Amino acid sequence: MFCRRLLNLVRERELALERFVATSTNSSNRPFVWYSTNRSSAVLLQKPKKSERKPLVTSINELKREARLRKKERQTVEEIPLKPPANGLLVKSLVPVAHEVYAAISELLSCVSTVIKRTVVYYCKVCGDVHIGDPPHKIRTCNVAGSSPNKEHSWEIGGMQHAFPTVESFHLYDRIGRAVSHNEQLEVDRITALVELCIQAGVDIPEYPTRRRTCPAYNVAGRTIDFERRFPKYFTMQKDINTSGFWTERKKTSKDMISISSDDLKVTAVRGMRLWDKMIAGTEKLMEKYAVQTCGYCPEVQVGPKGHRVRNCYAYKHQMRDGQHAWQEATVDDLIPPVYVWHVQDVHSTEPLSDKLKRYYGVLPAVVELFAQAGADTPMRYTSLMKKDVVVPELYEMKLVV
Repeated sequence: MFCRRLLNLVRERELALERFVATSTNSSNRPFVWYSTNRSSAVLLQKPKKSERKPLVTSINELKREARLRKKERQTVEEIPLKPPANGLLVKSLVPVAHEVYAAISELLSCVSTVIKRTVVYYCKVCGDVHIGDPPHKIRTCNVAGSSPNKEHSWEIGGMQHAFPTVESFHLYDRIGRAVSHNEQLEVDRITALVELCIQAGVDIPEYPTRRRTCPAYNVAGRTIDFERRFPKYFTMQKDINTSGFWTERKKTSKDMISISSDDLKVTAVRGMRLWDKMIAGTEKLMEKYAVQTCGYCPEVQVGPKGHRVRNCYAYKHQMRDGQHAWQEATVDDLIPPVYVWHVQDVHSTEPLSDKLKRYYGVLPAVVELFAQAGADTPMRYTSLMKKDVVVPELYEMKLVV
């Protein structure tokens, strides 16, 4: 009898929790947000060990199950129709999203370059940590080889490349074609991985031609069969493709960076924050359909259904792989490194962030923190990271904190 009552109480509690979450998430006035004030924000700032592999997006059991299904499909010789983009065709619903992301990239670069001229970006020359604003923090998190015994950072003035780094990828003329070999690494262009994702999703850039199929490809016994011509009639190799594009320097066009005419710093920051949120949301939509690969031990990224074969990995146990990368499914953070920094709540304060109060500080991506200090409102997705519900106490009030 007691066990039955206990089970009924547990079920009622679970139903009440489900109703609370449903009403909170469906509320239009105040969206439901999980706050992470109990854990330390330093977890996001910690650098993984060299022997640690990046966490898998898909579980290992699911990967094994998919491998068994592919092996069974290869044994039966039959034609398997593929869906876009696996068959080489574009996903028509994502073509406008790709154009929005590509337009947001160039405009966001201009916003970041404009705001960064009126603020100070510091980076540690030992561990590479970044801090936005002046003065730099005094939090002792420099725990790498060559750092000082007290783990304090050695700050130097940084730039845009520290707050907003870019990841490059090989540009593929044929997305479902063969991978780039080791001998072709100097003959294939390397461009920004996010731009390559937009090109494969439907953005046409004359400098980087790509193959647009009109007939879908098919899968027969595990092999991709293409019934279309290797090169269209209107395509000429000498005109469109530069075989030595790696060595030549192209001039930046007007699309690479758009000049911002506004003199108001807050207007530029608000505009940049909106572009950042649009770029992240659009990239997430594109990566749901278009595959992106990353190495499990190094930051190498390849946009496409499979990774390249260039043997330039020098990470953990690269000798056992003969320098080849350990490819796995990538995430948005692999394509757009967030570069988490400590969040400064009081921008006008002249006191640096203290190491004793680091449990009360939040973190933000460097670009978001840059725009937030310029007066822009942060998106709702970063509310839990900022710890808005936590009031940072003074040093003499630490003993009174429960």
